[in-house]
Amino acid sequence: MYYPRLRDLREDHDLAQKEIAALLGIDQRVYSNYETGKREIPTRLLVRLADYYHTSTDYLLSRTNNPKPPTQ
Repeated sequence: MYYPRLRDLREDHDLAQKEIAALLGIDQRVYSNYETGKREIPTRLLVRLADYYHTSTDYLLSRTNNPKPPTQ
């Protein structure tokens, strides 16, 4: 699965892959593979990124175009 919004959000926040990888506790090459869709991103990391970017996992997965997180 390709995750174009991971790259878009990272670039919108002026962050390097290395910085996001460090946040997630993984190697930059692994994170790069997530952005390009060469590897599936684990759910726990997807949730962590959604929390970090203040959005929903559905937005990261392109299941919605609404970047706002759901209200609880």
